Amino acid sequence: MDIRELDRRAVRASVDLVAKAAAEDLGRPTPCAGWTLADLLAHMTAQHHGFAAAAEGAGADLAAWRVEPSGDDALSAYAGAAERVMTAFAQDGVLDREFALPEFGRDLTFPAAQAIGFHFIDYLVHGWDVAQSLGVAFTAEPELVEAAWPIARAVPDDGRRRRPGAAFQPGLVIAEDADRFDRILAMLGRSPA
Repeated sequence: MDIRELDRRAVRASVDLVAKAAAEDLGRPTPCAGWTLADLLAHMTAQHHGFAAAAEGAGADLAAWRVEPSGDDALSAYAGAAERVMTAFAQDGVLDREFALPEFGRDLTFPAAQAIGFHFIDYLVHGWDVAQSLGVAFTAEPELVEAAWPIARAVPDDGRRRRPGAAFQPGLVIAEDADRFDRILAMLGRSPA
């Protein structure tokens, strides 16, 4: 299946989860150490804008990735950013492009499908983060989990994960018979419990 469609489904699910939040929920803690829901949404919003800029050929501009402080409009800002990235990824010819992703290195570019895969795994997991923060159920679509499995396995689990601002924490040990999504969460440093 086209990685853009998988990503669209993960992002759409995150939008649906964020829509369950109210302004008074923005101070809730999340599974992301030290981040409130407002912090998480600010990060997610910035990442949507950055990846949209990358799809449009402007990803090298660090301003495209800037995290803006979130206020009362954090929920609507998130929805707008999600629409922007889905539209950018749906453009004709986008899969033929290279995406500049300065978070990985100032001059690094990645084939579009790989870059969109990075975005996809982030939003599948961030959807879970939002659900945990809100105390609502999260069920990942099995097809998305299967597509995310090889991407999660390819994320290096090395010293970079211990750096401030790392995308993922070091992997956690989990039972081999845990379901695949829980294993993905553990691989990316989140405790399914």
